[in-house]
Amino acid sequence: QVQLVESGGGLVQAGGSLRISCAASRAIFRIKTMGWYRQAPGKQRELVATITRDGNTNYADSMEGRFTISRDNAQNTVYLQMTSLKPEDTAVYYCNVAYCSNPFCTTERNDWGQGTQVTVSS
Repeated sequence: QVQLVESGGGLVQAGGSLRISCAASRAIFRIKTMGWYRQAPGKQRELVATITRDGNTNYADSMEGRFTISRDNAQNTVYLQMTSLKPEDTAVYYCNVAYCSNPFCTTERNDWGQGTQVTVSS
């Protein structure tokens, strides 16, 4: 199982910026798609953004243009740069990683981080 350690969450004022990161360790085989999801109180977990190993990105409509996802394949780390933050961005942000479960990548596994709290004050 991959270990995911998230960091960088915190409290920020509306209009501010924050960068969160997620480092994957104990990944024996290739990590494929990495992504961020978030869950606000009383709401379902939702997609924020994903990035493939080749750097192809996908964003939720409400975050495109304000958030930027990136990754460092050598460090098995994914980042989320958040700008123009709004109070409605307040949530626990979860890292998600899809990775090969064998050398031939015939099957994949998917793991979640513990989450990092982002709070945007008005």
